[in-house]
Amino acid sequence: MKKTQSAGGIVLSSKGLILVVNQKGTSWSLPKGHIENNETPIEAAKREIYEESGINELELIKELSTYQRHKIGLREDEDKTELKTIQMFLFKTTQENLKPIDPHNPEARWVPKDKVENLLTHKKDKEFFLNHINEI
Repeated sequence: MKKTQSAGGIVLSSKGLILVVNQKGTSWSLPKGHIENNETPIEAAKREIYEESGINELELIKELSTYQRHKIGLREDEDKTELKTIQMFLFKTTQENLKPIDPHNPEARWVPKDKVENLLTHKKDKEFFLNHINEI
């Protein structure tokens, strides 16, 4: 099994909405992705948020926690060939216009906090979000 390191964030708008992104047109998640060579987790999180949403004015509120999950496979089941360790951060932004740069992540949405859990595809992403909802 391939083990990878990823980073991302919960991004809070000035209106109290949460950023959720679409991956490959088939699943919804919080913005995150692989940490590239010579990148710190915070740098990777900011880059991934920008690529998946177009948001680049981010203020770090705090580091959240790390969790592990397998990548999403076909038919929304888990692909056990890769285990991701994901470091997450909490950010806020005043930017509202969403314009994804990454063609593999074609859509981003601002979602009310109480609707995020139902939109997230992977059960581990849902668990992570619910574990941190009181910090947002």
